[in-house]
Amino acid sequence: MGSIHLYKPHHTMRQLIRDNNLLLMAISRFNIAFGFGESTVQEACEANGVHTDTFLAVCNLLSGNDFSRFEIHLPAMMDYLKRAHSTFLDYSLPQLRHKLIDSINYSATDEVAFQLIKFYDDYVEEVRKHMAHENDVIFEYVGRLMDGRIDEAFSISDFSVNHGHMATKLRELKDVFIYHYKQKDNTRLSSVLFDVIVCEKDFLSHFEVERSLFVPAVEALENSLRSRLSHAAAEAEPGSDECPVASGDALSPREKEIIVAVAKGWANKEIADRLCLSVNTVTTHRRNICAKLGIHSAAGLTIYAILHHLVSLEDVDPAG
Repeated sequence: MGSIHLYKPHHTMRQLIRDNNLLLMAISRFNIAFGFGESTVQEACEANGVHTDTFLAVCNLLSGNDFSRFEIHLPAMMDYLKRAHSTFLDYSLPQLRHKLIDSINYSATDEVAFQLIKFYDDYVEEVRKHMAHENDVIFEYVGRLMDGRIDEAFSISDFSVNHGHMATKLRELKDVFIYHYKQKDNTRLSSVLFDVIVCEKDFLSHFEVERSLFVPAVEALENSLRSRLSHAAAEAEPGSDECPVASGDALSPREKEIIVAVAKGWANKEIADRLCLSVNTVTTHRRNICAKLGIHSAAGLTIYAILHHLVSLEDVDPAG
């Protein structure tokens, strides 16, 4: 977008703004105070308690630069996104509504004007629900992850699959005014349509920050946490020092069946009967499984089965 191909900590804040003045919105959403003079990015971030890498990742992304080398700090990322939500809901969208009403009051088509404002109000309500879900559900989920609590019934991929940028209806409203709404005095209307275009681009940029920075950072935390929990479950059992932790692929299909049966709370006799094996064969399989995984208790095997998606939480014996 600008002449600087990669923003770094030693660049001044003034350089970033001159390169892309739209970064003013990002600076505001990181709650960095203006009046930073010739401060570098590093100095301004440290003075305002902002994670420098996260700030640079967002600014580089918004300017079309490479952002992959910067580490995302999830608390800083969520603070940024929450402030963006507040900006949309408390300032940008209400201001747009006020300007829309002011601009179309000069038209004689009152009924059409009413329908257009209703269209806009319905859209804003959708945005409000969307962002409330992120604030109250998604960010709370990430908070639990940061506390070390994994939720096997949900993952950030469930959110990203159904996550949209919320700009489509705003674009539709703009197009209706431009191509179908007949009004000769367009000075006020053209001004508000320019604001609609800016807001639309802001929504798209906000979505890109969530898609390219926030979601991957949460996925990395999920994977790290699952890996740590799996390792901890194995180390908690006797003999783990002698037996390395194996992945699900190291087990035979029959051994996986045995683990699933254990997770469901079946005793060796029941496993033997259901799988048409002898009790001695089941015992041998369990011994081999324990040797491979370094996990020697039914509870430990159940945790392993859940973490490796061999069994769902609904199938696990609650008494286990």
